[in-house]
Amino acid sequence: MLNLEQNQKKKVMKNVLGTELKACSYDPMTGVFRDGFCKYAEQDRGLHIVAAKVTEGFLEWNKARGNDLITPKPQWSFPGLKPGDWWCVCMGVWLKSKESGHPLYLKLESCHEKMLEYVSMDTLKEWEYKD
Repeated sequence: MLNLEQNQKKKVMKNVLGTELKACSYDPMTGVFRDGFCKYAEQDRGLHIVAAKVTEGFLEWNKARGNDLITPKPQWSFPGLKPGDWWCVCMGVWLKSKESGHPLYLKLESCHEKMLEYVSMDTLKEWEYKD
């Protein structure tokens, strides 16, 4: 029984605030595992760990780069994104979007703690979404 409890505790992922990782979005369903969470997984080379609110400028910029997140793809159960949707964005894409003038605001409680290996908490707080 103890091993089962220890395994369950190991599965609890943390966010950049050091608390339990919260869901980013269920509508549209996001995350590398399409479970609503921006979880870290070794097999996810894109690091979809950034919970970001997408904008029209970002979506158009990303489409021009070859990653069309606007057009629905029913074969992948992907409805297409619209401005204002929350989405688990790749770490590198988020960094590049800032450099290219299409920065995205973040839901820190839904950003995986792995982000702290790439950017400081001060930088993350600068981009925290506020209502």
